[in-house]
Amino acid sequence: MQDAEYLELADWRRRVAEIYAAWRRAAASDPQAATLRLRAERDELFRGHPQSPISADQRARFGGLSYFDYEPAYRMVARVEPAGEDEAAAAPLQLPSSGSEPFAFRRIGRVSLSGPLAGAVLPLFWMEGYAGGLFLPFRDVTAGTETYGAGRYLLDTVKGADLGGDWRAGELVLDFNLAYHPSCAYDPKWNCPLAPPQSRLALPVRAGERLP
Repeated sequence: MQDAEYLELADWRRRVAEIYAAWRRAAASDPQAATLRLRAERDELFRGHPQSPISADQRARFGGLSYFDYEPAYRMVARVEPAGEDEAAAAPLQLPSSGSEPFAFRRIGRVSLSGPLAGAVLPLFWMEGYAGGLFLPFRDVTAGTETYGAGRYLLDTVKGADLGGDWRAGELVLDFNLAYHPSCAYDPKWNCPLAPPQSRLALPVRAGERLP
């Protein structure tokens, strides 16, 4: 990576974090409008930023990402059940990835879903290394047909994708209308951590980003 690219990447992450911060504020009163605004701002980044996950030649004809219609039932507040002592003490996990570079995570707990996904549970991970961050990937039965085959992300707070929550109550906001494809879905040059088997849902999640 060239020196200038580090600054570009820092700016990309800064702008993504700002977009999500604005979403958290606006979604408190109107989550649908906030989500539509986030999608438009994300399209703008993909179209014009040098660190866009789509290649330069694709940007010239980029018409916007594809999404399912907003569905309020897929917005929920989930309580985090902390990992047990054995899990917390275990060595970091190597989650599957789209490339050769491994990614180390620690499983820190699980979240029980509600609404259309009631009864389902997803593991919650923490990225190891400096600063770290919450990571919540998933793969549902739309994968490979309506959505990216290797799954989608809901939270990746080290990259700014943070939907908020109340740490005092041990709760996270989960809005599957903001589920998005990892960068490797657009260009195989990107190496992305992927949803492990325990993050697979036996239900369709027709919310968030979809294939064109």
